[in-house]
Amino acid sequence: MSNNDDGAPVVRRIDRILAFASLGLLLISVACFFATMIIGEGVWPIVIIVQAYGPIVAFLLLLVLLVMSFARRGRAHKQ
Repeated sequence: MSNNDDGAPVVRRIDRILAFASLGLLLISVACFFATMIIGEGVWPIVIIVQAYGPIVAFLLLLVLLVMSFARRGRAHKQ
């Protein structure tokens, strides 16, 4: 992995995928929450599932991204 001219490590594709997946899932969860609030009862089960578990999965994706980033910077610092 090469470094930029300013010394910062290059952002990998998996880092971007994890970041955008986390953000997208969080936005979808918020939209499902508002759909549940507006529509009320009789909402599709998938909307309730996304609303309930979406923020948890988004948080876990951010944790994975954070751990991967720290590990990559640690390896770069040792070299």
